[in-house]
Amino acid sequence: MRSYSTLKNRSEGNNKNPTDVRIRIVGVLFICTFAIVVVKLFMLMVLQHDFYTALASGAQEASTKLIPRRGEIFFQDSRTGEEFPLAINRDMYIMFADTREIKDDKTAEDDVLQLAQVFSYSDDRKNTLKIQLNKRTDAYEPIEKKVDDDTMNKVKQMQLVGIHFVRVPYRYYPEEMLASQVIGFVGKDENGNDIGRYGAEGYWNNELAGSGGFFEGTKSAKGSWITLAGSLMKPAVDGADMVLTIDRTLQFKACEKLLEAQTKYGAQSSALIIMEPQTGAIRAMCSFPTFDPNEYNKVQDAQAFNNSAIFTPYEPGSIFKPIAMSGVLNEKIANPETPFFDSGSSDAGCTKVIKNADLKAYGAQTMTGILQHSINTGMVYVANLLGKQKFLEYINNYGFGTKTGLELDVEASGTVQNLYQNKGNKIDCYTATAAFGQGITVTPLQMVNAYSAIANGGILMKPYIVGEVRYSDGRIEKTKPKEIRRVIEKKYASLLSAMLVRVVDFEATLAHIPGYFMAGKTGTAQIPGPGGYTDDKNHSYVGFGPVDDPKFVMIIKFEKPTKEVYSSMTAAPTFKDIAQFILQYYQIPPSK
Repeated sequence: MRSYSTLKNRSEGNNKNPTDVRIRIVGVLFICTFAIVVVKLFMLMVLQHDFYTALASGAQEASTKLIPRRGEIFFQDSRTGEEFPLAINRDMYIMFADTREIKDDKTAEDDVLQLAQVFSYSDDRKNTLKIQLNKRTDAYEPIEKKVDDDTMNKVKQMQLVGIHFVRVPYRYYPEEMLASQVIGFVGKDENGNDIGRYGAEGYWNNELAGSGGFFEGTKSAKGSWITLAGSLMKPAVDGADMVLTIDRTLQFKACEKLLEAQTKYGAQSSALIIMEPQTGAIRAMCSFPTFDPNEYNKVQDAQAFNNSAIFTPYEPGSIFKPIAMSGVLNEKIANPETPFFDSGSSDAGCTKVIKNADLKAYGAQTMTGILQHSINTGMVYVANLLGKQKFLEYINNYGFGTKTGLELDVEASGTVQNLYQNKGNKIDCYTATAAFGQGITVTPLQMVNAYSAIANGGILMKPYIVGEVRYSDGRIEKTKPKEIRRVIEKKYASLLSAMLVRVVDFEATLAHIPGYFMAGKTGTAQIPGPGGYTDDKNHSYVGFGPVDDPKFVMIIKFEKPTKEVYSSMTAAPTFKDIAQFILQYYQIPPSK
């Protein structure tokens, strides 16, 4: 017989209190909920921390980027110091359509017809614009960029449906193509940010661009600043303004005359530089073909962006002859009257015998006669007198084979590497041909700088084109003329200048200016090709004056002129035309 206590225990186990069960269920649910919350918090605070921080900032943080003003660029009147804008900032507008506001095809058609009257759209552009306006779901459909105030107001008066404008700052070049390769342009980088390209805009981009700033603070739900929440501010630093050494009037007149001459002589391209020999300041620089920096995106050949006056090396030909001649004078190996007999040919170890350009033999001559008649064989003789190592020394001292460091993007160095192929002091074929400007390459900038050293008494100056940089904090940096080195003594620079006056008076007569002693040298150089020298030529002329107190040095270069054979008929008269204007512009009186 089972005991009473056993039966009692079983009865209690089969009849548990319902309240206890509910408590257990609630406990389990509480634990599960807590676990879910913990997991969710872990995801929010750890795994997705960056996302939700950014999301919260979008709602509660106000961050305003402060955009700096890009520095402006000016050129000048070198006589008075008056300045003229060359690159400035100008607010213009983007015209766009909110196609959600254009409810039907008839409205879109009306917009297209009226806009076509303002912007002179072609039929193809009209059709494209209809497609743009009929999207119906696009809040921002760009139609025109760089719309000026007058055009914007004209369109606004039409009250077109869905057509709106947004103000955008643009780089503007009021002189259009004038000095365009000197100035460059402002384009876009891979992220869509403004960036300077070519010329001064490219070289000085960091200084011109300045640096951006920002302001960060916390706003309340109503949009007001919470001053006690803390803030952080870094002001933008505006870009620096700069004044170029380029003279506006000289730039305009010289480049206008250069382009006229290029057309007249049927040349493929041309280049010009005018420099002050005493300082190295560049007063004019241009090359053609050129472009309008306001519409740089319309240029079909990117070569137009390159300033060939500093970017395109070429074999200079006879304008290089005074370089070796200056060496034999300075070393006292020869003087202007040192005799030389020209047989018409010279053997310098080349595969072909070196001859004069016109195949003549000039017989009894002097050092002056070698320059006056531009005798190739005479320059081989001069190189032999000087010796290879000394010749190389003068080439290096004049700065050939290295960049001048001009503050423009992009400059080339040219090459004289052929002269280092053979060791020793004996003249080889490379050195012999270099003496009359073959087998080496130079830039017009290097040549005009070398002649400046001859003109100013023998000192190579560092050329510069930026006269002044004005920073936003009030600092002003003015460029001071910088002497690089003395290349030849003043006495021998004067002797060489006198020899070059004889060249103008008796050989480059079309460069002669009555009443003035002008020095100069012509150069007609064959252009090398894959199989040797071609029939195409580069024509150059470098000159300076007045010789007793030179105010300017100028180089003229034409590529592949077709109307005349020699530079004495193309570059020399172009030099005269421009030089006469310079003499009048600076009111330089005649010296004879």
